[in-house]
Amino acid sequence: MKTTKSLFFVEDDLSFGAVLKSYLEICNYTITWLQDGKHAVSAFREGNFDLCLLDVMLPNVDGFAIGKEIRSINPKIPMIYLTAKSLKEDILTGYRIGADDYIVKPFDADVLVYKIAVLLRRAEGEHGNFDHLYTIGKYIFDSRLREIKLDESKQLLSPKESALLQLLCENKNELLPREVALKRIWGDDGYFTTRSMDVFITKLRKFLKDDPSVEIRNIHGSGFIMTLEN
Repeated sequence: MKTTKSLFFVEDDLSFGAVLKSYLEICNYTITWLQDGKHAVSAFREGNFDLCLLDVMLPNVDGFAIGKEIRSINPKIPMIYLTAKSLKEDILTGYRIGADDYIVKPFDADVLVYKIAVLLRRAEGEHGNFDHLYTIGKYIFDSRLREIKLDESKQLLSPKESALLQLLCENKNELLPREVALKRIWGDDGYFTTRSMDVFITKLRKFLKDDPSVEIRNIHGSGFIMTLEN
């Protein structure tokens, strides 16, 4: 029975590729690394992979063409582009092909590992090993470490801030009733705890302000809803 996850990695930069491969192996992933686009699709067909990491600018066949072929072979496998191509049209092309994420170099390797974990969990529907990790737009939230990461920046949360954000994540795009959050985190839903929670919501909005696709809205008299634009 397969225990470690197998990643399909296509990258022609030998220095960058070697460093990232070693780091991912330290994180207990098995890596199949190709440096040329020419044989990438045939190598993918011959293997059994859990997730793809693709550069765009490759010798012979570019990463977008490879991604299209992979999507036709396996429509459900998680796919992340790792590339220096940062133009809006390139990013949109990646997502149109079916990428789950598009990460512009340089990037934080820890953030990549978190995103890989979240996508693998989503693909398998399992919550055992990675149930403390949440994607919130461009952010990665680790409820175990009480930490929000965006690229190389980190924001440490207080226990109550973390617990409230976790509830919002678990009810993403759905109403989180005010009384549910108050009783679960503060233990009562009195006036002063209600005002206290409003302060915490304001803090969370500030922590997530650098991604305009993330919004925590106040539903008057009912509670809060965290919405994420697609």
